[in-house]
Amino acid sequence: MTKRKAAVIMGSDSDWPIVEKAVRQLRELGIETEARVMSAHRTPEQAREFALSARAKGFGVIIAAAGKAAHLAGALAANSTLPVIGIPIKSSTLDGLDALLSTVQMPSGIPVATVAIDGAQNAALLAAQILAVSDAELAARLDAMRAEMAASTVKKDAALQEKLNNI
Repeated sequence: MTKRKAAVIMGSDSDWPIVEKAVRQLRELGIETEARVMSAHRTPEQAREFALSARAKGFGVIIAAAGKAAHLAGALAANSTLPVIGIPIKSSTLDGLDALLSTVQMPSGIPVATVAIDGAQNAALLAAQILAVSDAELAARLDAMRAEMAASTVKKDAALQEKLNNI
């Protein structure tokens, strides 16, 4: 079994209310998670060093959350060949569209997977799916989670049908 370990890096501690959802989801799936505050602009050398050493420290994937200019995911991806998933964070500026565009528009050769604005839970699930490629136990957990989601939707549809029959 491959070591399950994910890094969750946020550009500011103000991103924590969103990023916390990713950390909780990863930990619920049994993935060791380290969360840090680093900035592509304020602490570029620290972010670079983290990315350069992430694989050696046992990480299998990096999630990067940032708002406004949102260069964090790209800065980390430029310094690591680990998969990087960007979470554009909604800020007071442009409702997060600026962060989305900054995160999704990477140059050829430096890919960053990008989830929806404030899409921390999906970032965690995508990270888990990446790690599950070589981890059958984690893949089974994800399959079970999907089955629970499907069962919940079927149950909700049955409840709706019952309401409709009583109108």
